[in-house]
Amino acid sequence: MKNHSLSGRTALITGSTSGIGLGMAQALANAGANIVLNGLGDRDHIETIRSEMADQYDVSVIYDGANMLEPAAIAAMVKAATKKFGVVDILVNNAGIQYVSAIDDFPEDKWQAIIAINLISNFYTIKAALPAMKTQNWGRIINLASAHGLVASPYKSAYVAAKHGVIGLTKTVALEIAEQQITCNAICPGYVRTPLVEGQISEQMKAHNMSREQVINDIFLVAQPSKRFVEVEELGQIAVFLCSPAACSINGVSLPVEGGWTAK
Repeated sequence: MKNHSLSGRTALITGSTSGIGLGMAQALANAGANIVLNGLGDRDHIETIRSEMADQYDVSVIYDGANMLEPAAIAAMVKAATKKFGVVDILVNNAGIQYVSAIDDFPEDKWQAIIAINLISNFYTIKAALPAMKTQNWGRIINLASAHGLVASPYKSAYVAAKHGVIGLTKTVALEIAEQQITCNAICPGYVRTPLVEGQISEQMKAHNMSREQVINDIFLVAQPSKRFVEVEELGQIAVFLCSPAACSINGVSLPVEGGWTAK
């Protein structure tokens, strides 16, 4: 059932044409927010997502294909959204990539891209969106960090460094805007059930000649005490909550959503 708690608000979600970002966009649209989608994919497929979301939730939905590696494109995306809607009330920094390698073999271009998309793009979106938030004295910034923003795993040096940086950025922004009814928080998921993860499960089954259950329990969820994937819908509802009046005093928080991973 649709609620209207965010009617009249506009949410920009980076990396929102699939997976976690799409789930967050759907949850925010269900709460009544207009949506700015961003991400990669086939243009016809993205248009289908856009039009279906607009029809299903009766909100305005636009798409911007800004490359999150390009600061000028990021600034232009926020400017275009602001021109259409007046302000980006809710900014969700979700875009991210991953690459796994021992650090002494880590390709330098992969390192740079992971830091740029997972961390530096957050700086540019926040910088561009904050002035209008300050003018209206209200805003919500949600950064998708990771359990790897709180703890490390081997062979993920760039990703872990970027996500730790996201948490540091989140805390700093939160302190800077604390008196202006703007909050900045980070969500730190563990392994989430997404189409990308489902594909990785199949790949691991073939590579290691393991059953689906073995791959899930022994590779993916070995660090996750709940032994279940986080569902995209859970993260969407957390985003909606962080935008609600009940969360107005939650600021600068890094919220683990990982079945107890970082409690160990």
